[in-house]
Amino acid sequence: MPAQGKHRRPKSTSLGRGLAAVTTGGAVLALPVIGATSAFAAPAPAAAPQAVAPAVAAAPANSAAKAAPAKHSVVAGETLSKIAREHSVSGGWKKLYEGNRKIVGSNPDLIHPGIKLVIGAKSAASSDDKASKASPSAARGASADRADRSERVNAAPVAKAAPAAEKQAVAYTNDLDGWIRESLAVMAEQGIPGTYEGIHRNIMRESSGNPNAINNWDSNAVKGTPSKGLLQVIDPTFQAYHVPGTSTDSYDPVANITAACNYAADRYGSIDNVFGAY
Repeated sequence: MPAQGKHRRPKSTSLGRGLAAVTTGGAVLALPVIGATSAFAAPAPAAAPQAVAPAVAAAPANSAAKAAPAKHSVVAGETLSKIAREHSVSGGWKKLYEGNRKIVGSNPDLIHPGIKLVIGAKSAASSDDKASKASPSAARGASADRADRSERVNAAPVAKAAPAAEKQAVAYTNDLDGWIRESLAVMAEQGIPGTYEGIHRNIMRESSGNPNAINNWDSNAVKGTPSKGLLQVIDPTFQAYHVPGTSTDSYDPVANITAACNYAADRYGSIDNVFGAY
């Protein structure tokens, strides 16, 4: 903001001129008198300086309104985790779910094609907090109301600081390579160990890379729970180790891989330690 300018009107030096009368033998002599240089002349009263009000700089208006939150239309096969990564949502799928809870519903694992998610939506609590800061009158509310608000704020979990720079959105290919890489990204968010090589090796042994593979002949199939998908996971295991934010369909490649790796981490330490039937 530029500093406020102070403008002063320079004082003009006025020369007071007067006439002094000197009597010499009855004759009157008119002598010019210069106010500023003569010892005999009374100085002319200086004009009162006019008060100059300091210029007030107008507050600059916002150059542009903040961009409205983006919207994303859900298509079949998408998950909150995948959408959050594509749009580089700080806080991942959990933050995306918090801002769209009314649209998604109580189950973050189930999102319906066609619904529109708001990317960058803020929770009602955050909006209320901003409103209270913007309005001076809100800060002067009743003491009981302030105490109640203080209790609610103290009970709320502390949000993690936003990263200095948002990660660039990553697009994954719809093939085995892309499924593994997307699964690794989800696993990294959830703290599930595993490497590309370990996942790929086990997939090729279990299903040869076919996401729709199903085993209808082994002991699990006889019990009514056939092994399914890329890493041949039975439904009870898939449900027990399903990773939130991924699809609830056990045939979904990313959901199948992450659930299987979650199970392998719990039982063997990592999918990398699996070299046979597991």
